[in-house]
Amino acid sequence: MLVLSRRPGEQIAIGESGDITVRVLGITVDGKVRLGIVAPAEIPVHRQEIYREIYGGNCRPLPSNSAALQSA
Repeated sequence: MLVLSRRPGEQIAIGESGDITVRVLGITVDGKVRLGIVAPAEIPVHRQEIYREIYGGNCRPLPSNSAALQSA
């Protein structure tokens, strides 16, 4: 797991082309973080609880190394 610190207005880029971005929109007094996510239309973006509703209990982390991904 990659752990990053970002301030409101800062963002991270995901993927080789950086076509997925996550921007910190703000942080509330009670500690909630508002994120803005930009991704291509073919990549679904869901909150974890919605993902579980859509795909059922088959929600497991993806392998973190490329060798495991290639063998999958």
